[in-house]
Amino acid sequence: MSELNATSAALLGLLHEGPKTGGQLVAAATERFAGFFSVTRSQVYRELPALTEDGLLRLGKQGPRSSQQYAITAAGKKAFKAWLNTAPGPDNVRSPLILRLVYSGTLTPRQRASLVESARAQTAVKMDEARNAAKTAGDPYEKAAADFTVAYNRAIIKLLDSIPD
Repeated sequence: MSELNATSAALLGLLHEGPKTGGQLVAAATERFAGFFSVTRSQVYRELPALTEDGLLRLGKQGPRSSQQYAITAAGKKAFKAWLNTAPGPDNVRSPLILRLVYSGTLTPRQRASLVESARAQTAVKMDEARNAAKTAGDPYEKAAADFTVAYNRAIIKLLDSIPD
């Protein structure tokens, strides 16, 4: 077995809750991690066969429209626990918005205002979702992550407020 990457670890973590199809994993990852960690559909469907081949997942029930459930194995639980117990390494922020803002001085004032207002509207939605997640968090670890997401969105709003007209 090769070392787990963060996407594989995220999937194994979600599968601790019970078997899920690829589509259910994408939805659960979006709901659970959207404020701080992105998982794309293509990443999920690339990782599932590799995790199965490594013996960390087993195939579960066949669902409607040929959807396939996956379940975590004992080896998968052990690999996930080992991943949790390793140093996290550098944390990478990959924000297309911040990249655009870095270069927004090349835009016309109208284009820049449109970019900022669009980002402000999207961030307001994310802020509402994060506040709701913080209020309804089931345990202190989920709450801490939700509180981080609220603070991150506040920082984005502050950044947007600092962009000159």
